Amino acid sequence: MAQVLATQMIDDARVRVTRFDFAPGDQTGWHRHAMDYVITAVTDCHMRLELPGGETRDTLVPAGTAYRREEGVEHNVINIGETAMSFVEVELK
Repeated sequence: MAQVLATQMIDDARVRVTRFDFAPGDQTGWHRHAMDYVITAVTDCHMRLELPGGETRDTLVPAGTAYRREEGVEHNVINIGETAMSFVEVELK
């Protein structure tokens, strides 16, 4: 299991901003989000979300688009595309 490259860009009193760069097949590993967050896709992101209870969901997040989620999300994110994918995550403190 290859781990994603996570590069912290900002971590201050209000936000934590991290860029995630995945080679094909890379994954985050299981984690639970402790804060509300926003994801902005830098590239097209063909990802598989492994969810608690064994559920999986394949999705495409197009480059330049964003989505938000609330604290408590638990998952593993895998790049199922044939090319590298990148997104920036902004966690709201």
